[in-house]
Amino acid sequence: MPRLTWDNTGERFYETGVNQCVLYPAVNGAYPNGVAWNGISSVSESPSGADANAIYADNIKYLELRAAEEFGATIEAYTYPDEFAICDGSESIANGVVIGQQVRKPFGLCYRTILGNDTDKDSYGYKLHLIYNAMVSPSEKSYQTVNDSPEAVSFSWEMTTTPLNVTGYKPTACITIDSTKASPANLSALEDILYGTSNSDPRLPLPDEVMSVMGGSAVYDIVLNRSNATIAVGASITLKATTTPAGETVTWASSAGSKASVSNGVVSGLEAGSATITASFTKDAVTYSDTCAVTVVSE
Repeated sequence: MPRLTWDNTGERFYETGVNQCVLYPAVNGAYPNGVAWNGISSVSESPSGADANAIYADNIKYLELRAAEEFGATIEAYTYPDEFAICDGSESIANGVVIGQQVRKPFGLCYRTILGNDTDKDSYGYKLHLIYNAMVSPSEKSYQTVNDSPEAVSFSWEMTTTPLNVTGYKPTACITIDSTKASPANLSALEDILYGTSNSDPRLPLPDEVMSVMGGSAVYDIVLNRSNATIAVGASITLKATTTPAGETVTWASSAGSKASVSNGVVSGLEAGSATITASFTKDAVTYSDTCAVTVVSE
């Protein structure tokens, strides 16, 4: 293995800027009808949580637990699309007449940041940021008289999120895609969904669809709490199956039902001999399973 080196040509990377922002008002848990958000000046991501909670036992630090992590951000802009009004608690009651303090609706967001390095500068690449299930707090607006140094009114919103499920992983409210590492064909297909085409409206795909489009795969698995067991005729044991993702419907089977039967994980010894207990579930036409070798003995 070669010795480590630093600051090689082409390896001085940086990230800057924010552009191509798209707003997706939520509709029944989906994010259709994306609209361009012009005038975005900054998005300041501010994850929180994941605080450490030390647990002590036997006069030592026994282990460390971590709190749940939350994703938030501050959005700043000089303007916003009309479709954002319902997300900001505004409703139109007549042409040109808007009232505030109404129910705020959730939304999704997509924006790009620029990736650069010392050789390609700002054309090196970009990152796509996808935000889900976002809500904003009321914005502060400051109006000032026009003077010899006029400034445009800017808007700022504090954004919070609620994570969505991702098959095989913990829930999340944000996805980041690096154009320098992702498949160009897959990324192009995803951007056709995000920005729309001549035949389809722009929409924000849910995390599972993003994973599928980008060539990722969900994690599926099933594990029994025991790989072998010995029970007496007339006795029983209970096997526990842990599935990934959690909550999958498990099917139980015995290779020798006359020796050992199984129902919802409860294995009963019927006759001296051996049997293999199988726990399984099927996802997208693929079956995942784990087994336990059971020996039944006479008392």
